[in-house]
Amino acid sequence: MGSLADVLDGKIEVPYEIIPHFPRSTVQGHAGKLVFGYLSGVPVVCMKGRFHYYEGYPLWKCAMPVRVMKLLGVTHLVATNAAGGLNPKFEVGDIMLVKDHINLMGFAGNNPLQGPNDERFGPRFPPMNEAYDKTLIREAKRIAKELGLENIVHEGCYTCLGGPNFETVAELKMLSMLGADSVGMSTVHEVITGRHCDLTVMAFSLITNKCITAYDSNDNPNHEEVMDVGKMRQDVLKLFVQSIVKYIKQTEDSINP
Repeated sequence: MGSLADVLDGKIEVPYEIIPHFPRSTVQGHAGKLVFGYLSGVPVVCMKGRFHYYEGYPLWKCAMPVRVMKLLGVTHLVATNAAGGLNPKFEVGDIMLVKDHINLMGFAGNNPLQGPNDERFGPRFPPMNEAYDKTLIREAKRIAKELGLENIVHEGCYTCLGGPNFETVAELKMLSMLGADSVGMSTVHEVITGRHCDLTVMAFSLITNKCITAYDSNDNPNHEEVMDVGKMRQDVLKLFVQSIVKYIKQTEDSINP
């Protein structure tokens, strides 16, 4: 989340291109830096720009930064994304806390954990039935209420597709039948990798457009719309994530005084 990285105290920016073997972001609006600093006194690292399968990288490479974070001592992963709202109750600008995901790319045999397993990170067959931490979801809802955001914050199921094209009407109808509430092109492989190496994970989607599920619609989703909604909500999202990070720090301090 680039806007969050901009408000860190004592920040140090490390361009992706000087990190050995690191992929580079090629998408408009993704700057391409790891940003280290303090958020409300809590040491954090932010990705200012991420990587996508449609850029030509294999999924393990897209998720490589998560393993780098693990090696740096990170314990919690807060993943964010811009997503299309498939649930008809969602409005543009809403926030969806991810309670589960549908890994369609994994169904097709494409998984970031494919290949030899490195036991130093995690087991060969990691469970995913509790991929998203229930306590953090509960606390995020509490924080949303305290911030007066309860009317725009929901829970739902996210699904990741390969992209880069937006989906057809038939595809979206199918995804709705499968139980997906939002649709994007990231996050799932990062979450799988994070859980594989025992990070505590939460994720949320900013609903940047409504999915088009009617053939007579004249609307067309576009990347500019996605970026505009992100800018519109950036101050709210910064405050929301700051509050979540504060809660995580307080909880960790109480466990390890």
